[in-house]
Amino acid sequence: MQMHPVKVYPSKALLKREDQLAWKIAAVAADPVGVPDDTAAMIINRVIDNAAVALAAINRSAPTSARQMALGHPRQGGATVFGRPAAERYSPEWAAWANGTAVRELDMHDTFLAADYSHPGDNIPPVLAVAQTTGKDGAAVLRALATAYEIHIDLVRAICLHEHKVDHIAHLCPAAAAGLGTLLGLGQATIYQAVQQALHVSVTFRQSRKGEISSWKAFAPAHAGKLAVEAVDRAMRGEGAPSPIYEGEDGVIAWVLAGRTQRYQGDVYEPTYYDVPLPGPGEAKRAILDSYTKEHSAEYQSQALIDLAFKVRERIRDWDQVERILLHTSHHTHYVIGTGANDPQKMDPGASRETLDHSIMYILAVALQDGAWHHVDSYAPERANRPETIRLWHKVETREDPEWTRRYHSRDPNELAFGGRLEITMKDGSTIVDELAVANAHPLGAKPFGRADYIRKFRILTDGIVEKAEQDRFIQAAENLATLKASELAELNVAVPADRLRAGKPGIF
Repeated sequence: MQMHPVKVYPSKALLKREDQLAWKIAAVAADPVGVPDDTAAMIINRVIDNAAVALAAINRSAPTSARQMALGHPRQGGATVFGRPAAERYSPEWAAWANGTAVRELDMHDTFLAADYSHPGDNIPPVLAVAQTTGKDGAAVLRALATAYEIHIDLVRAICLHEHKVDHIAHLCPAAAAGLGTLLGLGQATIYQAVQQALHVSVTFRQSRKGEISSWKAFAPAHAGKLAVEAVDRAMRGEGAPSPIYEGEDGVIAWVLAGRTQRYQGDVYEPTYYDVPLPGPGEAKRAILDSYTKEHSAEYQSQALIDLAFKVRERIRDWDQVERILLHTSHHTHYVIGTGANDPQKMDPGASRETLDHSIMYILAVALQDGAWHHVDSYAPERANRPETIRLWHKVETREDPEWTRRYHSRDPNELAFGGRLEITMKDGSTIVDELAVANAHPLGAKPFGRADYIRKFRILTDGIVEKAEQDRFIQAAENLATLKASELAELNVAVPADRLRAGKPGIF
């Protein structure tokens, strides 16, 4: 990996494009390096994972609305839409929108956390949609997704969006554009313009994940994928983009991120910069191997804590004898899904599912009491409104611990931690204390997810929705991704019997 310092430059500096981050991202995307076997295997795992969570959410409101919007844009030779027959084809940006929304709805697909956080599986819907539309084969899809994951994860390693209240799709959209550049075999100059355009149009703010969280949380990554498809299309037609989008004096780093903050370097003050790691020429793209999926349908920081709750619950006989539950955890967990967020909605049994899956207080209470987690039942209104659950829920408090924060941001993969330490104080003064650093399903966890686990997750989440024969057919197609012909890419779609597929409300399209 090569480190690239990125900072703001005045317009008069005439920063050469060869020195710009977007140009360097484009170089990685244009590099014809092969895909390592372990990278390819993990991409297949994530294709299965995406389909699992998308089909489980297929009849929820946001995926239904997104699908209905896509159905208003039929196109011969276009892309498939989850739930619909593979023979039906739609415009690729709208297929990416529909499938991306379904993938994101349950908050249960893959994750990568570092300087910022991300769900790099959100790159899969736009890449597959464009591949189906443009006649690319499975090997091209693997190359494209290796690029998209690489760029997405490398940006997340280096540039924190959250501290500036910018939503994380601002890393997703340029990554998806880069992946599409690889898919289509575009030149570096074209990909450079597409990446810049993608970033320019995808800067949005974190209110989408604050307070009363709405269905836009599911739509936002799909919107980024749709914008990436459109940005690449414009660049292919010879259109340009704001440049330099990262380093310009009126660009994203200068006015949205930390570019105008001065830091002391030697004898002078200069703008804050970000060190972005990218593969060098000919270097394999392996970043996907540093990401991890979710076993439980909840925000990633809760994964280890759900497993921890399962571990300690047997030591509590009477929930009403619990005096207080204190979770020592990272800055991010405390301030985003904990009591540090100061969101009253996180303590409200009438809150939306999207809000409850970002409330570690609620999640801990239910996981402790039930010893299980279900993507539907654990969020049901009747579950959230149980009096004994509300009492326990309101006894949970989170607190930032500097050591957990340090481990959360560690560059050493063996130190990275997304969990915390639970201290449960009983009314008799006794305490129960335990901790867990990473989820059981994490690569360093007690039961790391392998291919069999991804397939099991797919079958569990699609049970009663997708016919067994259709499940089997899809799994076989996904496992053969590397050898799928262009005419066979539609096999990565999963159809749902018409009588099981909900129709949404009418709109414009």
